[in-house]
Amino acid sequence: MRTLVGIGGSDDSLHALERALRRAEAAGDEVTVAIVENPDSSLSVETVETRVYEHLDGVALDAEVRVLEGDAGSRLVEFAERGEFDRIVLGGGETSPLGKINLGSIAEFVLLNANTSVTLIR
Repeated sequence: MRTLVGIGGSDDSLHALERALRRAEAAGDEVTVAIVENPDSSLSVETVETRVYEHLDGVALDAEVRVLEGDAGSRLVEFAERGEFDRIVLGGGETSPLGKINLGSIAEFVLLNANTSVTLIR
C-alpha cells in the first residue's frame, strides 16, 4: 500500500506520523511524508522536517520526504492524486464538549476533496 502522510507541525500531525510509520513498518507499506506549512503551528517547515527525520531514524523503513509549498490542503490532495497513493494519513480532530469532532482547516479540506481514502488519526 502506498501511503502519503501529511505533516503540518502540530502535535496531532507528529503523533499521526509516528502511528503511520509503525503501521507501515509492520505491514511493509511504502510511505511518503509530505510536509506542508500550517498557519496554526508555531514550528517552521525546517523544524518540522528535522522532526520528521528524527522519527524516521527510529524505524526500519525507507520513506521519501517532500516539502510542498502553497495552500496545504490543495497541495496534499493534488500530490496524492499525481502520486497515485492508496491513502492519505493526517493528524487532527479534537472532540468538542458536545462530542462532535472539530477539524482543522487542512484536514477538513483534504477529507472533503481527496479522491483517495483518508485516515484521520486523533
